[in-house]
Amino acid sequence: MRRFLSLTAMTVAGGLALTQSLAAQETRDLRGQLDFEGRYLVSISDADMVASAYVNGQLGPREGRDALSILPLEGDPRDWQAYEIFASNSVAGPPAAVALSPDGRYAFVVESFTPRPDNDDPHAFGDLTQGRLLKVFDLQDPTNPRLIQERETLERPDAVQMNAAGDILAVTYHPAGAGSETPLALYPFTDGELGERVTPTIDGWPNGERLIEANWHPEDDVLAMIDTSGGATLRFARVADDLSVEVFGNVVDIERAPYRVEFTPDGRHVAINALYWGPDIEGTWIEAPRGSLLTVRMNAETEGDSVRHAFVSRITTGVSPEGLAISPDGRWVATTNLERSYLPYDDARITWFSSITLARLDPESGQLTHVGDFPYDGILPEAAVFDNSSNYLAVANYDHFDDRRVGSSIDFWRIQADPLDLANVQLIKTEHSVPVTRGAHSLAIAR
Repeated sequence: MRRFLSLTAMTVAGGLALTQSLAAQETRDLRGQLDFEGRYLVSISDADMVASAYVNGQLGPREGRDALSILPLEGDPRDWQAYEIFASNSVAGPPAAVALSPDGRYAFVVESFTPRPDNDDPHAFGDLTQGRLLKVFDLQDPTNPRLIQERETLERPDAVQMNAAGDILAVTYHPAGAGSETPLALYPFTDGELGERVTPTIDGWPNGERLIEANWHPEDDVLAMIDTSGGATLRFARVADDLSVEVFGNVVDIERAPYRVEFTPDGRHVAINALYWGPDIEGTWIEAPRGSLLTVRMNAETEGDSVRHAFVSRITTGVSPEGLAISPDGRWVATTNLERSYLPYDDARITWFSSITLARLDPESGQLTHVGDFPYDGILPEAAVFDNSSNYLAVANYDHFDDRRVGSSIDFWRIQADPLDLANVQLIKTEHSVPVTRGAHSLAIAR
């Protein structure tokens, strides 16, 4: 009798183990092999305007309030959700209005424009006033973000970035605000608190030109600074302990309407996206041609105190490549291309798609190779980040063509080569998507 019970128990246990194994396999299959690696994603959303306000100036109905969204990347991806807190911000600027400290503990958000008036009346873009706020959020618990500091900064900040050491925050300003006099401010940051602002002199910076973004070297206190006004140039500068700035090497001529700049992981090159917008374009950007992605090598030649930076490579992207991301392994670069997805539905020029351009990057030479342009059904994708494995891309999708679908989404893409033809590389939009407040436009990852 005891033997019979033992065999029965063994049979039940074996069956249970088999059932659990099949269930686990089913879970893996249903998850679609989304092995997106990282601690959490951080995005910000401008709830005050629909995408077509860029064209007709009409903000349209508001959906909620501006938000900072935190998306923990743990557990089953089908159950992922974002945790949000109010954070005033604006899509009217480069998609670099949120930054993280290197340890992921703190998020920094700049307010380019204030929220729209708090009523249900129809509003136009001209009703928004230029912002002045810089906020610090504590993300120690990603499911419960907390505002811990709010500072009044200079008028109309454009972009915010933190250095590799986590002790200096750089903020750039639009010429229509403080940028006509002071395009850059630096803030010391210690023990979770911003210090007093320093506005350094940038020798040779053209008066009134737009320093649209200043981004940090991955190891040193060196800034790459792009001028998106008439000059379309790139400068490199060292930041000293007293937060003074020293430009070094030559000014590099780049391409028309640069928007974002990022160092490669080894710090040898920068990648820059160029939008080809301008006053001679119908609607400034509406009928823009295809954009470009380019690389520049810092310190390409050095002799004594003389330094020369060099333009290296260029490829063509989709139209209006606002977002820019480089993979942690330095092999891939992606741009998120607006195309003309943001036009009003009754505008014959609308493209009922956006796209992503994927390029290979040779870490040694800085050479780019175009992999492909990958269209998808979405509106105004302004930002993307690679995961830690460099095999996946998260993309902030501002809005949806299906107006019944509320809010924005963070969508997940996979880089996939054909196992029988490794030269055939595709960027595939997976079915995984997490909703956030409408208007998502800047994105960062805590690795």
